Amino acid sequence: MIPRAAERLLVLVGLLLFVTGSSQALYSSSDDVVALTTANFDRTVVKSDEVWVVEFYAPFCGHCRNLVPEYKKAATALKGVIKVGGVNCEEEQGLCGQHGVRGYPTIKIFGANKRSPVDYNGQRTAKDIAEAALAEAKKKIKNVLGGGGGSSSSGGSGSNSGSGSKDDVIELTDANFDKLVLQSEEPWLVEFYAPWCGHCKNLAPHWARAATELKGKVKLGALDATVHQQKMSEYGVQGFPTIKYFPAGTKDRNSAEDYNGGRTSSDIVNWAQDKYTEDIPSPEIVQLTSEQVARDTCEKKPLCVVSVLPHILDCNADCRNGYLKILQEMGDKYKKKEWGWLWTEGGAQLDLESTLDIGGFGYPAMAVVNLKKMKYSLLRGSFSKDGINEFLRDLSFGRGHTAPVKGAELPKIHTVEPWDGKDGQLPVEEDIDLSDVDLDEKDEL
Repeated sequence: MIPRAAERLLVLVGLLLFVTGSSQALYSSSDDVVALTTANFDRTVVKSDEVWVVEFYAPFCGHCRNLVPEYKKAATALKGVIKVGGVNCEEEQGLCGQHGVRGYPTIKIFGANKRSPVDYNGQRTAKDIAEAALAEAKKKIKNVLGGGGGSSSSGGSGSNSGSGSKDDVIELTDANFDKLVLQSEEPWLVEFYAPWCGHCKNLAPHWARAATELKGKVKLGALDATVHQQKMSEYGVQGFPTIKYFPAGTKDRNSAEDYNGGRTSSDIVNWAQDKYTEDIPSPEIVQLTSEQVARDTCEKKPLCVVSVLPHILDCNADCRNGYLKILQEMGDKYKKKEWGWLWTEGGAQLDLESTLDIGGFGYPAMAVVNLKKMKYSLLRGSFSKDGINEFLRDLSFGRGHTAPVKGAELPKIHTVEPWDGKDGQLPVEEDIDLSDVDLDEKDEL
């Protein structure tokens, strides 16, 4: 028999091992996955000549644990060609925060520009991860052979970088500033620099890279403040480089905000994308009432989220508005993706329901359609914030089961009356006036 005190001690030791074990790394020293930490990351990854694939994970994350065998397989396949590492974000929170990790697992490929790694959003298989890493290695080779890997020694952000283009940085002057920046609807990041400024020279390649990556979302400009002193004075520039952000839409000189992010291209891109997301209006959840509505809402979107809600007689106005509220919250959460959002009533677009297999398991239901590839994916979980969020999150990371749209085209969309926002009403039966009916007809009735 074990003494009671010893038994309690064993229980405590077991609990301690359980708690501490939850934060243990998913990879051991016998694996081909290199353990990366704050202490060795800069020296091992950033300052090395090798291309690195790095997974940022948390031991408690189910998706991370599911990835382990494929990630190990990729590390073994790439051994001697490309380095593969892992960062335990439970233990290295600062390092993961520094690289903008917001979910697990996050995979980044550190290629030609180690200060601005590429986010990997492909399938989580060894083959796909390895192919993406090799593609980045090829880019690095092209940069070296093409002479694009060096940094510029010239002043200002018009300088070029291996992966950035000076053509994507817009040269601003006292004369064109208001027209290009203030009178435009696009958001802008503007650098006020001096050609002799060392910090400006260091920033130059990162500014060019960020301008290329943000093309189509946020415009990046550069103004030589030693030449164009009117704008330097107008915006209170007292040191170099000074960076100002001008939001999208109508603006004036009072709209300028100070940039308070880091000085690497990755820092600039992440900061600008966060601002860009804030500026993007929430998408409208549009009722599918005609073919034209479908085209206007989804034709030019990367994905179209189609929801089929219960009939108004099965789900009154409050019930329907509850579902629409969930869709609006999800639309706002994923507005950065710039998807189209449609809803229809069960039975109103039966051809569409049949094409997407959307009505077979009751309402509400949801399908997400890629019109370019003519593929779709069905929501299998609950039609709730959590269920829809998990479904859309997996799709945004390139996961989830997809199927080809039947016939490789969407069916005819029927024109229907828009919902009036009220509860449904059963049709009223007409009363029969028997006064004008003869006796024999009354008997028949």
